[in-house]
Amino acid sequence: MTSGPGGVEPLTGYTIGITAARRREEFGAALERRGASVRYGPAIRIVPLADDTRLREATDACLAAPLDLAIATTGIGFRGWMDAAETWGLAEPLTKALDSAVLLARGPKARGALRASGLREAWSPTSESSNEVLEHLIEQHDLDGRRIAVQLHGEPLPDLVETLRAAGADVIEVPVYRWIGPADPAPLRRVIDAVATNELDAVAFTSAPAVISFLRTSQDLGLREAVLEALRGPVVAAGVGPVTSGPLLALDIPVVQPARARLGALVREIVEQVPRRRGLLLPVAEGWLDIRGQAAVADGRIVPLSRTAMALLRRLAARPGHVVTRRDLLPPGGGDEHAVEVAIGRLRAALGDPRIIQTVAKRGYRLAFDPERAAVDTADWRY
Repeated sequence: MTSGPGGVEPLTGYTIGITAARRREEFGAALERRGASVRYGPAIRIVPLADDTRLREATDACLAAPLDLAIATTGIGFRGWMDAAETWGLAEPLTKALDSAVLLARGPKARGALRASGLREAWSPTSESSNEVLEHLIEQHDLDGRRIAVQLHGEPLPDLVETLRAAGADVIEVPVYRWIGPADPAPLRRVIDAVATNELDAVAFTSAPAVISFLRTSQDLGLREAVLEALRGPVVAAGVGPVTSGPLLALDIPVVQPARARLGALVREIVEQVPRRRGLLLPVAEGWLDIRGQAAVADGRIVPLSRTAMALLRRLAARPGHVVTRRDLLPPGGGDEHAVEVAIGRLRAALGDPRIIQTVAKRGYRLAFDPERAAVDTADWRY
């Protein structure tokens, strides 16, 4: 994947919202290196593990009697549990209790954390799916009367836990790291408002709790319906993996996500998908016009545009080559046609080539669109 024409990075002209709390600077820097403008709005923060009384109570319950099975769902969560146990002086008895149980790891990170603690998993799914873990337990184990510890990953797992209990298991929910709202909610509110007003081209999520907090806060702000409409339309929702994307998919929101649930893979997916879903590449006036989220690229030159100018250009590009009347180019709320003429003049000047926008006498304006060149596949050099 390379830079676009003229060396313009693939995310130049696009604005991405980041809701992550952990590794947000690393995530944002990776997107900025590809040209993106980044807005931060952390949706969650982590309760310190050693101070979490619920985790201590769950740990004591795991030590009160032998465990039959234990499920590690995340690597960072399992390591945090062991670190907290070390703080309480319980690391050795907890390790022994888990070693005597049948261990399941939900994915490679959880598997790696188990092995780093000197433990060995009996089974791990290829999909990193809690549902596959549940299917394996039901098919391969008699669960009636079994004591099962389930390490949670920030939010309850009601489908998994309730199904195990319905099968007769005694389930200990281990809230290894719990999420609460951000200490300063203002950045999150600004990101939500930018989604609702289509000022962002994409918003990225790296955990299911962040998605839930984002949606709850949008509800509190009275913006839930506007946010859902935006995420089903012009604003791209990006999730690091299926667990993260689940709450969005349940609301019929399309989500782009990488094949492997890794931050680097998510960056690559955003670089690939946001320009394809938000950009529009048109052959015009013997050159190329790349209409991006918040800017345009005219023959390899980035052209920052105001929201008014972008809206005007998008209306012309909606039917490239067709005449759009001055009246149809009026902004929402009205105005006069002379203002449209002035705005077109400014847009032409910004684009640097007056031939890109043609005047059709007594009718309106159109892009100088070349339909024959539009059939050329430009994907390889554009991205």
